[in-house]
Amino acid sequence: METMNIPEELSSSLQQMGLKADQTIHYQLNPAELSAQTVSRGEGVLNDTGALLINTGEFTGRSPKDKFIVKDDITADSVHWNDFNIAIDPAHFDSMHQKLIAYLSEKEIWVRDSYACADSAYRLNIRVINENPWSNLFAYNMFLRPSADELNQFTPDWHIIQAPGFKANPATDGTRQHNFAMVSFTKKTILIGGTGYTGEMKKGIFTILNYILPHQKNVLSMHCSANMGDDGDTAIFFGLSGTGKTTMSADPKRHLIGDDEHGWTDTTVFNFEGGCYAKTIDLSEEKEPEIFRAIKPGALVENVAFIPGTNTIDFASKAITENTRVSYPLSFISNALEPSVGKTPKNIFFLTADAYGILPPISKLSPGQAMYQFISGYTAKVAGTEAGVTEPKSTFSACFGAPFLPLHPGKYAEMLGKKMKEHEVSVWMINTGWSGGPYGIGHRMKLSYTRAMITAALEGKLNGVNFEAHPVFGMMMPTECPGVPSEVLNPRNTWSDKASYDEKANDLAKQFVKNFEKYASGVTAETLEAAPKIH
Repeated sequence: METMNIPEELSSSLQQMGLKADQTIHYQLNPAELSAQTVSRGEGVLNDTGALLINTGEFTGRSPKDKFIVKDDITADSVHWNDFNIAIDPAHFDSMHQKLIAYLSEKEIWVRDSYACADSAYRLNIRVINENPWSNLFAYNMFLRPSADELNQFTPDWHIIQAPGFKANPATDGTRQHNFAMVSFTKKTILIGGTGYTGEMKKGIFTILNYILPHQKNVLSMHCSANMGDDGDTAIFFGLSGTGKTTMSADPKRHLIGDDEHGWTDTTVFNFEGGCYAKTIDLSEEKEPEIFRAIKPGALVENVAFIPGTNTIDFASKAITENTRVSYPLSFISNALEPSVGKTPKNIFFLTADAYGILPPISKLSPGQAMYQFISGYTAKVAGTEAGVTEPKSTFSACFGAPFLPLHPGKYAEMLGKKMKEHEVSVWMINTGWSGGPYGIGHRMKLSYTRAMITAALEGKLNGVNFEAHPVFGMMMPTECPGVPSEVLNPRNTWSDKASYDEKANDLAKQFVKNFEKYASGVTAETLEAAPKIH
């Protein structure tokens, strides 16, 4: 085995897996080495700030219909089998494992030891085996990085084996097509092949933590961002793509715990990751200064185009995909908390960008309403991808992360409700979407107003004001808020046509109720009673 500083124990372990004694294996290389290797292999280029730019190939995003969980004694009765949790039998996994190792045994490979979970009580050691250096750089950026002393005693709990160049045969391998991500809780291994999209590694680990932590450790796992004030008050932000999760948590007056994946114990909120994986479409220094400045040596930028004739990124370009991304270590963010562990939250925010203009810009939820809205995971986007299509389109994603939840959504909601009551946490719904009418008639809520509402909630300035119930959805709307005109706080008042508002509110309520039917059997009566009231 041609190795670079590979411990004897690691070399032996890799050979036991089926890798060869004489193949070239790069272990624990630093970002500069991985970037240089990527460029020398013709697999990437540097931009004018020194970041590494790569193209992930055929797949520029996750492929949820090609992610499988092995159905065996551990998972058969505990996983919530559905369109996201697709079963595959152990024999197919074992066969694929052997094929993948045989494929990699003929290659130059990159190995990295890392871990997930910033709270040491829940640490999960991960050994990542990659076919190329830039995938290994992604693992360096996104997972937590052990110290030299920790590496000397490192034993992996889980393995990720990732080979974009290996393609499955659906006829014999039990897959839908040639790309796949397979998770085995018995073998504690994630297999990824046929896709170069690096996010499959990140979300594979998120999926297993969404099983292990709630099911075995009584820790609520969450698809959310989190930050903390100077006095230790933690806030959590849930929201689907485009609702402002990253933007709202990036408050210069507060310390960033993390932007995407967290666990909530009896005493802490902790980041699962060691980095950020941020969207870069239409990125600007003015709108997102921290992300913009993080694109520097060590960052990995995916699927972007250059301004012609330069090596400057054209952030507006969708030539390859709209899902352009950058990964970088959390330390690239100036106000990041180190280690990424905060205290029990005082406030939780559910962010939605309601393009129908129905939901209030800020409202307070009861525990039942919070669980109902959490399971619903609602936002409404504008379908602007086709010429002339301007009607909003509703999106529901359970617990704001349905593709990554192996358990029934009711389990996560029940844990959230219990923690809310135990710790007397305030839960707020924030509509960053439309006011005064739907998209095309109304206007987008001003970012300055949204920030003022969140600040008022965080600073307790809404505690003494009067609230009124929304007539359909039931959440409590403040009648005043510092820095925000009172007339925008009740959405019905902002519509010139009140009858039209009432009609559209009922229409949206019906969508909520219909969506919730599939979860009704797995939730509490308190949650069911919080459904919107159709008039």
